[in-house]
Amino acid sequence: MDRRLALVTGASAGIGAAFARIYASHGYDVALTARRLDRLDRLAEEIRLRYGVETVVFPADLADPAAPGAITDHLAAHGRTVDALVNNAGYGLTGRFADTRWEDQRVFMQVMVTAAGELVHRLLPGMLARRFGRIVNVASLAGLAPGGAGSTLYGAAKSFLVRFSQSLHLETQGTGVHVTALCPGFTYSEFHDVTGSRELVNQTIPAWLWLGADEVAAAGYEAAEANRAVSVPGAPNKAAAALAKLVPDDWALALMAAHGGRFRRI
Repeated sequence: MDRRLALVTGASAGIGAAFARIYASHGYDVALTARRLDRLDRLAEEIRLRYGVETVVFPADLADPAAPGAITDHLAAHGRTVDALVNNAGYGLTGRFADTRWEDQRVFMQVMVTAAGELVHRLLPGMLARRFGRIVNVASLAGLAPGGAGSTLYGAAKSFLVRFSQSLHLETQGTGVHVTALCPGFTYSEFHDVTGSRELVNQTIPAWLWLGADEVAAAGYEAAEANRAVSVPGAPNKAAAALAKLVPDDWALALMAAHGGRFRRI
């Protein structure tokens, strides 16, 4: 119980699982939460055996508004305080906005925005009191780019995480709490399998634009330690983010209209 504890949401696969391994490799105990208990149990066992740290597994669906409170209450009941939070849970909704059900969009925003904000709100006061904390909000390069047709609220939700992190970064200066928005581009994970766009992106996105989940998580960990407000891993992604700031909005939207269909199912 003397070790610090890192809480990772969406920890059952991809970037979340990679973050759990990285924090464990740096001596943190890890609390893992996601919907799939079997995967969480396998990851927890792997981490215990490989790194010799303690793991806490708490299956939860962040689509449930009660989930953030249930997670933090469970940890508190076991005498654990959270020193690092990785808000990684997320997914995408395909299709045009008018063709989707509002209930699906409402649940999407609960997971992507509200739950992430609530977890920070619940855990940040303790971090400030202890004068130590790390918060990584896993956003996306899409949060720095202009909007595109399809997956209508995805970029908006990720943009929220970027601005939210930047504001928290300023509010926590000098407190020992570091806040970072991690903005990866195309990453090898289950994301495109879930959205049904795997075949599309494999055909249209060149291999040199992809990063592994381990690379992305390592960049996020290093950025949080260095207290950088925004981290964009990978040289091509950094170039794209810089270009998005320079190109006039009309031009940027025209580019998205012309090429957005290469990686989004509309």
